Amino acid sequence: MSEPRDQASLKSRVDRELDRFVRTETEALLALDDTLAPLADVLTSVTARGKRLRSAFCYWGWRAAGRPDSDAMVRAAASMELVHAAAVVHDDIIDDSALRHGLPTAQVALRDAFPAGSRPKARARSLAMLAGDLLMAWAGQMFAGCGLPAAYLGQVRGLWAVLARELIAGEALEVLHPEGESDVQRSLKVIRYKTAKYTVEHPLHIGAGLAGADPLLREVFTDYGLPLGEAFQLRDDLIGLFGEPATTGKSNTDDISAARPTALIALARQSATPAERRELTALLGRRALTAPQLGQVRAVVERTGARDRVEDMIGERVRVAVGALGGAGIPDLAHHSLTQLATAATSRPG
Repeated sequence: MSEPRDQASLKSRVDRELDRFVRTETEALLALDDTLAPLADVLTSVTARGKRLRSAFCYWGWRAAGRPDSDAMVRAAASMELVHAAAVVHDDIIDDSALRHGLPTAQVALRDAFPAGSRPKARARSLAMLAGDLLMAWAGQMFAGCGLPAAYLGQVRGLWAVLARELIAGEALEVLHPEGESDVQRSLKVIRYKTAKYTVEHPLHIGAGLAGADPLLREVFTDYGLPLGEAFQLRDDLIGLFGEPATTGKSNTDDISAARPTALIALARQSATPAERRELTALLGRRALTAPQLGQVRAVVERTGARDRVEDMIGERVRVAVGALGGAGIPDLAHHSLTQLATAATSRPG
């Protein structure tokens, strides 16, 4: 056990705990039947990378309540990354995304497990769905076996139920979102439940709950976590459209091809001329989007001022989030770390 000097050292500890857990579980899986190797490989791949933001928020929720560093708490926090991995796998299936972190997504990588002519695409999607389900089960398993006292774990059982309910609700709201709708508040609601809460607020609440924190601290974490989580997703939406795959590791056409109800596109629709609105309507949902067509979407978003407005929304939300920490009586190290995380979670790539 060593006091984390910075976010990088905490990330290294989380990485080690995840590697140990996933290695043990994939070995147990392969012991059942070695033809499960492609599934084991994907499970290893999708859990081996990431910024580990969710585990960091969970850990600092614990520390903000005045608790000391703990290897058991690091393991508990690391389980948040398995929730994220499950959400990513399922999200990529829903959106039919091909690239994540510069690598094939689970349902694409798993096609190699099937011979040509045996419906490899459909069977790979089914196998990827099962991988996502198992990752969510692993999250609960890792959390329950982290080594913290059972009484501590019992204090947050209800919070886990809320996390799962709201995460699934957010995904469902996105699927049910009417294509072509330009309701920014509706788009922000999808963001809140699909991403913001499980990325920042819920991990903080779980960390603080494990520590037996005063309910007032949870209120502070809601005031910090919701705007910061929204800012995180708004930044991701900008990166999703204006980023380049060589830098971001994912396709810059996915949001448009999947007609995702992002606030960025909703804002562009609101301010677009009739001609620009028709242009967006013709391109949203198009599966094979060419580079010139992507340029058309970017141009409309730029001309309508939607890109600048989203940048302003990000900045304002980060200011509100950081301001919520002031006067909360949070220990200096936790206050400093949560302030740093607010910047790290919403910064531009590169």
